[in-house]
Amino acid sequence: MLKKECHYPELAFVDIETTGSHFERDRITEIGIKTLANEEISTWEALVNPQIFIPQHIQRLTGISPLMVADQPIFEELATKIKEGLQGKVFVAHNARFDYGFIKASFKRIGIEFKPKVLCTVKLSRLLFPDQPRHNLDTIINVHQLSVSARHRALGDADLLLQFWRVCEQAVGKERLLEALNQLVGNASLPPNIDQVLIDSIPDGPGCYIFYGENKNPLYIGKSIAMRSRVMGHFQSALTQRKEMQLSLQVRDIDWIETSGELSALILESRLIKERMPSMNIKLRRSKDLCAWSLERDAIGVLRPSLITHHNLSPGLQENLYGLFYSKRDANTYLKAISKKYRLCEALLCLEKQIEGKSCFGYQVKQCSGACVGVVPIEIHNLQLKTAMDLYKVQIWPYSGAIAIQEGNEMIVIDKWCYLGVAINQDELYELAAFGDAEFDLDIYKIIKKALSGRYKKQVILLDLKQNSDN
Repeated sequence: MLKKECHYPELAFVDIETTGSHFERDRITEIGIKTLANEEISTWEALVNPQIFIPQHIQRLTGISPLMVADQPIFEELATKIKEGLQGKVFVAHNARFDYGFIKASFKRIGIEFKPKVLCTVKLSRLLFPDQPRHNLDTIINVHQLSVSARHRALGDADLLLQFWRVCEQAVGKERLLEALNQLVGNASLPPNIDQVLIDSIPDGPGCYIFYGENKNPLYIGKSIAMRSRVMGHFQSALTQRKEMQLSLQVRDIDWIETSGELSALILESRLIKERMPSMNIKLRRSKDLCAWSLERDAIGVLRPSLITHHNLSPGLQENLYGLFYSKRDANTYLKAISKKYRLCEALLCLEKQIEGKSCFGYQVKQCSGACVGVVPIEIHNLQLKTAMDLYKVQIWPYSGAIAIQEGNEMIVIDKWCYLGVAINQDELYELAAFGDAEFDLDIYKIIKKALSGRYKKQVILLDLKQNSDN
């Protein structure tokens, strides 16, 4: 019986040079394509006028100078020819997200949709040569002794990809190579170091996910009520958004922690970011230096803001607290902002020295309504200040003790706006409530406050510690 002959689809080995790595800001300067169709090889290359400056370090790397591209066509003039050359072929590139993402964005700017099948040769190398420690193009060149004609030029690098394809063919055979191609094509949105098996194992329920880079360093921590879908959303967005692309190129592993619901995921995300300090999250700050304003009436009846520092601060237990700020500087910035917005007197607010009988500087430049010199009565100034500050009043803990919020099969235990833990039965619930101790955290305060004013209000369980101890 004759063995069925193995045929590849038509392949386009593509490489581009650009002015940088930002899809929206940077532009393509050169495109090189090596096409393999029915064992016939064809070549196409073009310099492209990016219409923007090429940075010096890019010029040194590629050898492409502004003078070389000044009289070359812009991408729009080449678009039809490029689209025809790639139409119906598998788009093959190294770190394909970069090359494919740039070309896709370039087409999108001129109103052309571009959605080829994509094969990333980083993924192909990882699949076929799993014992190889690294899979960047320079490593592949050295390991497989590829012939370099023009490194960091589009056609030269495209030729290296064709050579690597031939190496794979020799190493595993046409049939296995075709299986690998079919396995990898269609997963263009996945980063080179992440495979579909890992993605499929992520639950599509609530929880937090952690992206790791080299040496298991945390890159990014996120939360979602559908983790797998959200993770894939990061990778799909990487084709158009710079931050997501940077994340995708650096990610080496993904871990996750399931939670009972959205509220648990929000609290867990806040805690994990502070504990692990991932490099690509906007850092959430710890609350150790918290401060807040208190309003105190002085001897002549003026409400004066007084800053309560963390040594004397008990949020949720103290009346007359406003704001909650991470630093004294933040607190003063806020007070200055409301003084300008409501034309309050900075001297009466103790933001500048008050000289008896003289107006504040703000009154002189018409930014103060004149309470400092009697133009506006002190009681009116007090009322305006109190009204402005009430928008940021720190809410007193509205319960007599600890509570639990039912979420799924778990109970989130909270006391005085502090997260104490999660219980799955009554013993754990009362143990956490009785002995739990936690530092006040501003981000968690905001999460819980919002939850209790929304749909979680109906899921509160009041805990009677005295009755439980009697039992």
